[in-house]
Amino acid sequence: MRLLTLLALAAAACVSADPIPESFRQNGWFVGSQAYTFKSFSFFEAIAKTKEAGGNVIELFPGQAVKPGSKEKTHHSMSDATMAEIKAELDRQGVRAVNYGVVGAKDKDEVYAIMKFAKKMGLYSVCTESTEQIAAWEAAAIEFDMKVAFHEHGSRIAKDGKIDTKYKVWNPLYVLGVVESRDHRVGACADIGHWATSDLNSVWCLKVLEGRIISVHLKDKSEFGHKAGVVVAGKGVVDVDGCLKELIRQKFDGHISVEHEADWENSVPQVKADIDFVKAHAK
Repeated sequence: MRLLTLLALAAAACVSADPIPESFRQNGWFVGSQAYTFKSFSFFEAIAKTKEAGGNVIELFPGQAVKPGSKEKTHHSMSDATMAEIKAELDRQGVRAVNYGVVGAKDKDEVYAIMKFAKKMGLYSVCTESTEQIAAWEAAAIEFDMKVAFHEHGSRIAKDGKIDTKYKVWNPLYVLGVVESRDHRVGACADIGHWATSDLNSVWCLKVLEGRIISVHLKDKSEFGHKAGVVVAGKGVVDVDGCLKELIRQKFDGHISVEHEADWENSVPQVKADIDFVKAHAK
């Protein structure tokens, strides 16, 4: 009986993903970058730039060179050796990998492979838009005790100039409908900048998804609509101040990733300004 108990405990430990350690909080927030912000560089360089900007958590995305001169890419098919090398570099620089995405999954087998990878990396969550695989995501989230966040890019415009109705995850009401009856580990990645791209009020969107927000992608936009550029928090049309206050009201406890999709070769100052903006709203 004792042996069976020990085996059961060991099995449970194998499917438990790591939460974000308390030591990584800054003024109450877990805040850093989405590595896509530094897509012109390797992941190792993105780690360094995140730290330089004042962040200490980072999201991986599929397809970034692992380090300068490397042909290997960050991906859920990475070898254990490459994962170990990445973990060692993260530890060396004092930055925590917390998320992976935005990643698509063509079937339940790929969902499982992604979640198994995330568990091995000790991540907090996975970010995807593959809502058609919701049953597989939920099953994997339960098995691995891992969070899954459905992300929303801006609405898409079809050739006739109208909104492409086939793409639905830009709408928080649609995402809510996908996740609200599912396990609590399944929720949303709130991209407050892309909501402005879709002409939506980001504070209202956060309220729609209350209780289901797992992570946040933070960026401000110069204006509403698809042609707007990214600007530093507080300089555009997104009520970033209001968003942070709403997240505090909701007792949000996931991570905020700055995603500055501009100034690709030299964005550390802008990322730092965004991170400082978050830190100034202590919770």
